Amino acid sequence: MADTTEKTPRATSNRSTTPGSDAFKDYISSNWAERTDALPPARNEAAFAAARRTRIGAKYPGKRLVIPAGRLKQRSNDTDFPFRAHTSFSYLTGWGSDSEPGAVLVLEPVEGGAHVATLYFRERAGRDSDEFYANPEIGEFWIGPRPSLAQVASDLALETRAIAELDDVVDTADEHTLIVRDADPELTALLDESRSHSAAALKAIAELDAAEALTPAGEPDPEDIIAPTPSEPERIELDTVADRHADSDLLERDLSEMRLVKDEYEIAQMRLAIAATARGFDDIVADLPRITSHERGERLVEGVFNGRARADGNAVGYDTIAASGPHACILHWTRNDGPVTPGDLILVDAGVELDSYYTADITRTLPVSGTFSPEQRMIYEAVREAADAAFAIVRPGIRFREIHATAMSVIARKTAEWGLLPVSADEAMQPENQQHRRYMVHGTSHHLGLDVHDCAKARREMYLDGVLEPGNLFTIEPGLYFQPDDLTVPESFRGIGVRIEDDILVTADGAENLSAGIPRSADEVEAWLAR
Repeated sequence: MADTTEKTPRATSNRSTTPGSDAFKDYISSNWAERTDALPPARNEAAFAAARRTRIGAKYPGKRLVIPAGRLKQRSNDTDFPFRAHTSFSYLTGWGSDSEPGAVLVLEPVEGGAHVATLYFRERAGRDSDEFYANPEIGEFWIGPRPSLAQVASDLALETRAIAELDDVVDTADEHTLIVRDADPELTALLDESRSHSAAALKAIAELDAAEALTPAGEPDPEDIIAPTPSEPERIELDTVADRHADSDLLERDLSEMRLVKDEYEIAQMRLAIAATARGFDDIVADLPRITSHERGERLVEGVFNGRARADGNAVGYDTIAASGPHACILHWTRNDGPVTPGDLILVDAGVELDSYYTADITRTLPVSGTFSPEQRMIYEAVREAADAAFAIVRPGIRFREIHATAMSVIARKTAEWGLLPVSADEAMQPENQQHRRYMVHGTSHHLGLDVHDCAKARREMYLDGVLEPGNLFTIEPGLYFQPDDLTVPESFRGIGVRIEDDILVTADGAENLSAGIPRSADEVEAWLAR
């Protein structure tokens, strides 16, 4: 079989100047101090990750579950994007920004329905090999020290093995082996191939048994035993591929649905991410004079926030939206190449991602000059009213979709009051109408956590139609967007975009707005800017 550690070579040999003489190799591999491999205590998340592994394993007794971290993704030529492990892998291991590309978690079934967890990864190169100085992807001369198997085992409270031993897992893969398919396409292809061979072998054995049963005892005729034709494995693959994909889709679905309710560790991480994000917004406000003086002030907003994200976390949780003036009407404006002009509003949608990968997602809309115009204030406060109305109904037992419906009732009422709709607010709210949605086409809420749009593979009945329970964590983010060329609105409205987004935790008796400390009302925002 193909080596699971195999990588496509990069086009670098034509410019390599790494010495290759025996004298150099002998010299560079000698006279190094002994490594002091102190074993770290288990990180705080280790116990929570173990509980998650137990929960997902209980849903799949007798099944081997393979959860890859994924591999480096090429940006251009021999440069890669920063590595980010697959969400399911981080959720089940507790390994975040310090995780190793190519690592794989395997939950091996044992008698009684339980599973034994093993983490496979490529251990650091020894000084007796050339990788530590000549391999720019994993060599410590290039990327710094890497952990040993023992260190990671202690850190994550997990059994660890060298990545080469994963070959045994691949070679023995059968119909009872499931993988998170989109995490590592190369490994998924290897497992598919191995499972196809396993299925073909079982088919051949079954046909052999059937042929022997029809042959008179003691007179087996090998010529009468029909082995699978060359196309038989392909036919078996077609028969089983749908089931294999369906089973793996169920695994990803179940992992998504598990994350709908956050545990104690996850909630604590979200509080930290939101606090760091609040500091990032403060940084933007403090730097507004410099931002407004630059022809691409939106880029400076993005840069200021990214600086806070790198200082207090791992990175941004998603591309920052710094949308000033009419750009605020473009829902996912991430080019961020325009000016930030006094008199306009700037919509900033940003979140700090921690080293654990948990990310905030918060939006504030600020008057660049420090005060709202009458129209800007009216629109802003209408959006805040929608957000507050939605938050007011959040409690265990309601359906997730009710949050959106409540916010939309305010949006419909306000746009009708302003004379923008051809029908009444009540008529607009009917499913066959929805004219008010012209000014807010997106949804009001999405779940949040390890992914900015977390739990995305959960079933509709668990997500949009799901009943809230303590530990759910999601956004509330209504908005109003009046495009600069929209003739249905007054000229003074055109080019104004407002969104207010907060991160909400469902509690035992209601809800908590985790980002309420970031100024929200028009008066609070103006006072914030004045400071």
